[in-house]
Amino acid sequence: MTDMNAFNQQIIEEFRGNGGKVGGNFEGAPMLVLHSTGAKSGAERLNPMMYQKVGDNYAVFASKGGAPTNPDWFHNLVAHPQVEIEVGSKKINATAKVLAGEARNSIWESQKVAFPQFAEYETKTDRVIPVVLLEPADS
Repeated sequence: MTDMNAFNQQIIEEFRGNGGKVGGNFEGAPMLVLHSTGAKSGAERLNPMMYQKVGDNYAVFASKGGAPTNPDWFHNLVAHPQVEIEVGSKKINATAKVLAGEARNSIWESQKVAFPQFAEYETKTDRVIPVVLLEPADS
């Protein structure tokens, strides 16, 4: 887990140093940094992730690369839906809402078309990959 933390920290530093842009595997992808509250610890957690703009909102995907379990940050959002996100050089307070049904499916399908690796993640797991809508407080 330490390796993943170091990897995430490197992405966050690059993101902040380049106005929200990163290179490598994420070059050209829409990225944000999610600030959540740990479900068990209550500590602040930071996670860089790809997003899809949905109107004034931001959809994020609990894919975990197709792992059999949801990522920790997803559990944090369910327990504490009030979050902060960094998009570009802006910080935005938002509320996380787990989507279901057609609302989830339409966003998920367009994410798979735009970024085919998400379709691959889906084939690696039996779980339905959660889609979470981050709704800015000021929209």
